[in-house]
Amino acid sequence: MNNSSRLLALVLLLPTCLGLPATAAPGRAPIPVILDTDIGDDIDDTWALVLALKSPELDVKLVVTDFGNTEHRAKIVARILEVAGRTDIPIGIGIKDGDKESPQAEWVKGYDLATYPGRVLKDGVQALIDTAMAAKEPMTLIAIGPAPNLKAALEREPRIAGKLRFAGMYGSLHRGYGGKPAPEPEWNVKASQAAARAVLGAPWREAIVTPLDTCSLVQLKGERYARVRDSRDPLARAVLENYRLWCPRQEWCAKDADHVIAKSSTLFDTVAVYLAISSDLVKTETVGVRVTDEGMTVPDPAGRPVQWATEWASLDGFEEWLASRLASPAPPR
Repeated sequence: MNNSSRLLALVLLLPTCLGLPATAAPGRAPIPVILDTDIGDDIDDTWALVLALKSPELDVKLVVTDFGNTEHRAKIVARILEVAGRTDIPIGIGIKDGDKESPQAEWVKGYDLATYPGRVLKDGVQALIDTAMAAKEPMTLIAIGPAPNLKAALEREPRIAGKLRFAGMYGSLHRGYGGKPAPEPEWNVKASQAAARAVLGAPWREAIVTPLDTCSLVQLKGERYARVRDSRDPLARAVLENYRLWCPRQEWCAKDADHVIAKSSTLFDTVAVYLAISSDLVKTETVGVRVTDEGMTVPDPAGRPVQWATEWASLDGFEEWLASRLASPAPPR
């Protein structure tokens, strides 16, 4: 880590060392959050959910599962919330479109949603609307998957956009996966272009998005990955249990000489969680986009302006913050 990155990381971590919320002012109330996720397909949603639960700056009020087999996804969410001791958080089951289970299915084999001690709301779209509209202060919506739920919610109750600050993981402006020098279709957009158009065109109170330009560069390796892998924190252990089920199904899954997984996958969605807290470690530009039928997000002055995190001010500083936060115990409630 260079001196600049180390300084940024220390700035982020020092409040935690003093017992205060990192990147939050002393005495500041946590940010109320709704998380909309397609957890279970790519493992990064699991890391992102755990990151949100471990962040004292955030107060997760509702988790809604989106896209595909939303009932299966809700089981993963429910078991993670049980591990976290956060069954006070309701789970909304989003629009179901298919029965395919995820590579993490073994982790919830035999799990019955009816046994979840908290509330499971069968109409996740309405749960999202009700939570947003009932809030006495603006909430933040973190969206980290294809977004049929959000399109439906905006159609049912357009006023939610004015109640919500939006932090999402969508698109590709100047670079593609892994820093490729040209933009390309990003999965969350490509999987549901109509939903992406609705989300990126909605009049949110504020909107900030991490495209592939930044989020596709995030990966924990070496000592940072080992810190999370070897943590005894129950949530960190839950992440690694799921990762060990998911990773061997990927051709690239990296193992060391002892056949131990040696690094994380790309942790796209963790950046959206971070942007709900702070944008200090990124550089942004404000631009409208047009979503094409191929799933491209093309800059277009006719589009609604959105703040895009298109460069890192310190990727190294972010990865240090991420590893330290994931490896540490969750803050007391």
